[in-house]
Amino acid sequence: MEAAAAAAAAAAAAAVRLWVKTEPFVVGVLPAPPPARLGPHYLRKMAAYARARAAEGCFPRLSWPRWRHIACGKLQLDRGLAWLYFELFHSLLRPDPPHSLEWAEAEATCANAEELERERSKLSVDTLQFLLFLYIQQVSKVSLRTSLIGEEWPSRRTKSPSLTGKSASENKIWNDQDHRAFVQSHLLEMLELLLEPEQLSASSHSTHSSLVSYEAVCALSFLIEGTVNKSRTVHPLHELALWQSCSRQNGYSKISRAFSFPKLESWLRSCLTANPFGMTACLKSGKKLAWAQQVEGTTRRAKIACNTCVVPEVFPMVIMSQVYKQTLAKSSDTLVGAHVRIHRCNESFIYLLSPLRSVTIEKCRNSTFVLGPVQASVHVHSCDNVKVIVVCHRLSLSSTAGCTFYTLTPTQPLILSGNQAVSFAPFHTHYPMLEDHMAQVGLATLPNYWDSPMLVCKESSDTSVFRLLPPSDFYTFVIPFEMEGDTTEIPGGLPHAYQKALNQREQNVQIWQKTVKETGLTKDQRKQFQVLVETKFYEWLVQTGNRQQLDSLVPPAVGSKQAAG
Repeated sequence: MEAAAAAAAAAAAAAVRLWVKTEPFVVGVLPAPPPARLGPHYLRKMAAYARARAAEGCFPRLSWPRWRHIACGKLQLDRGLAWLYFELFHSLLRPDPPHSLEWAEAEATCANAEELERERSKLSVDTLQFLLFLYIQQVSKVSLRTSLIGEEWPSRRTKSPSLTGKSASENKIWNDQDHRAFVQSHLLEMLELLLEPEQLSASSHSTHSSLVSYEAVCALSFLIEGTVNKSRTVHPLHELALWQSCSRQNGYSKISRAFSFPKLESWLRSCLTANPFGMTACLKSGKKLAWAQQVEGTTRRAKIACNTCVVPEVFPMVIMSQVYKQTLAKSSDTLVGAHVRIHRCNESFIYLLSPLRSVTIEKCRNSTFVLGPVQASVHVHSCDNVKVIVVCHRLSLSSTAGCTFYTLTPTQPLILSGNQAVSFAPFHTHYPMLEDHMAQVGLATLPNYWDSPMLVCKESSDTSVFRLLPPSDFYTFVIPFEMEGDTTEIPGGLPHAYQKALNQREQNVQIWQKTVKETGLTKDQRKQFQVLVETKFYEWLVQTGNRQQLDSLVPPAVGSKQAAG
């Protein structure tokens, strides 16, 4: 009977399916190698230090002043970098839009650095989750090698397909197979990071008798979630771990409210599987969207996919690749709250006018991207000569050349490694639903740090890699589509120098029109003059590439319209 009961429990436990969440990696991992002082050795020291000073605001929640002390005083991090990690984690926790707007208002009303510091001192984060957040920054290490076999992680065996048929493992932040491989490879260290001091050996490692607290498993829910019996209902790890039929496998004791360390580790490893909502599943079995047209005379075929098996607790995902020489414009429920990845698009104009969760733009050339408000982050990597127009919580860029960013953002744009000739300019457009969409994702017009980029990596410390766009080169951008809504001007307006340049240019046009009117040209001369102006204007359209944009705005023929969705 006992054997039968054990077999039944094992079968029930096998019905639990766990996976590594995409969100902490796509939104939470900084796309840059972390400082050496954020390695596992120092994080273990930080964990012990925080627990020992629980009464001082270090545990179970870590306040900003205490983290600043640990980061700057113990880990030797720059103060700006300390705040970057703290704020990045805080924003990852999906604060509701009204709360985000309240914080923006409080920050914007601070008259000086001391007042701002007082506001920041009110913030705190879950200590154990923050430790895990700092640990997974290791994903961005250039070469993460195991101590035993010296093999670079991840191995070639973990590569997953991309929309182009090539390996996508180069982007560890998006590749859910890499997320799973990372957690599997480092599960022991992460669990040890969550252990109470008395559960550790003298060398700060676990023993066979170590117990993992329920609170520690709750913290691990930051990274892991799952389902039971292939249900569409997603549960956090700590709820599934308490499922009665799993207690034999994970070693949970109701008396101690803790788990056996070796049993819990073994149970987690046996239940971890592929993320059904990750990039791999989206590419393999997601819904293919016919949003783009096949351009005549080219062999490139645009590929756009989204994961349709979405439940309310999971952000949708849209992946777009190889849009070539066309204008693609969408305002769609499919995009609302979505993680969007735009890959290998060339000579195109892409408008995604919906409130988004995050956007990654990779390996694109000679294109313009006009995005709806982005609640979390926009990351641009390995792009040449692209323009990005967006209101977003955070902007980061790496390995870009000749790119221009027109932004409204409450955080400093992050300049990572490998950038050349970057230009920053104020956000300069609007569409009718823009302010409604900003409110939906909790973004305000102040504070706005578009002109105060932060150089994050040592190799990017040369300020000559970027410039603020001169007002003389600045023009507003018109979104050429009709929509319902109330926004009729650029939210927050323009900085004085840029508005002054626009006013001067408009005044010059009026003077020119007046001069032409007063020259007393005959009817034939006016016709000749008009032909000359139109010819010069056409030449300018061709030279600047704007002719292509205008041509691509012509509605496609019946039968070849972009599909809805």
